[in-house]
Amino acid sequence: MEVSCKILRKSIHSFLQNYHYFTSTAAFLAFPFSASILLSQALVPAPSSLLPQIYTRLRTLFDAAGFPSSQLFSILNLKVSQTITSSILTLPFTLTFLLIAKASIIKAINHHKPTLSRSFSSIISLYKPLLHTYICNCFLILTANATSFCLMFLAFSITEGLGYSSHGCLILFMSASGAVLFSVILANALVICNMALALSGMEGHGGYLAILKACVLIRGRTSMALFLALPVNVALAAIEALFQFRVVRPYHVAGKARPCVALEGIFIAYLYSIFIILDTIVSCMFYKSFKTGSRIGLEDRHLFRIEFQDEDKYGYMGTKNFEELP
Repeated sequence: MEVSCKILRKSIHSFLQNYHYFTSTAAFLAFPFSASILLSQALVPAPSSLLPQIYTRLRTLFDAAGFPSSQLFSILNLKVSQTITSSILTLPFTLTFLLIAKASIIKAINHHKPTLSRSFSSIISLYKPLLHTYICNCFLILTANATSFCLMFLAFSITEGLGYSSHGCLILFMSASGAVLFSVILANALVICNMALALSGMEGHGGYLAILKACVLIRGRTSMALFLALPVNVALAAIEALFQFRVVRPYHVAGKARPCVALEGIFIAYLYSIFIILDTIVSCMFYKSFKTGSRIGLEDRHLFRIEFQDEDKYGYMGTKNFEELP
């Protein structure tokens, strides 16, 4: 907990250190993606959107897999359908503006002078590894979702095979456990994806190897990674709710977008961009803490190689490595 708080404080300090760059250039680059995310969530409930089709397909898949027709799985199906629809609608903005914004933030974190005059040549050099890593991240997210549903399918199939499918309390407990398992697996996958993007930007190497290295780095520190991701994700969810309350609801009530509502929507999208920047900075600082810890660990290993003098049977002085002591 103490290390996580230090990383958060260091991230905020880094944000304030390059405040003008992050709130102007980086926020401008991330703004189209933020606006697309907020607008896509406003367009998702529309009858002409992809949501009803995806929801129906997933409902058919759940029924074929033998999942119980409970309200919990209906909510899970709705949330997954909304996420898929929003991801499809915002994919062009994600592959361009979001990744370019992350590249600019990582360049600034790497102590490069954050000026627009020399930025694009250096930013574009990071875009390719970030793009490769993001594509691999998409496959990882799909794999995490598929794994969760397969585990739930096996659990319900075993329950039905043992003849306990008629027990309502047991089915309800298994449904709740399945939802928790789904959330845990997806949260860990998202943390690994964020670390892989930060790692590929900081080291300049992308693809599945960045994901594998991120898994190795996060091993044993998953709770810390989840704690660091929690504040920003809660803030982003609050901003999305604020956009629905202050922009989408008045639009549906009035039937048209008034200038003051449009300006408020622009400000909310800008605020969303700021928290995306903070999320990227936290991921970079989390990665730097691993590198610092590794370097300190190597130094400690050299320091702990204390030699203890030992007289052997010939009267000469021997040495014993401290690391080999029990």
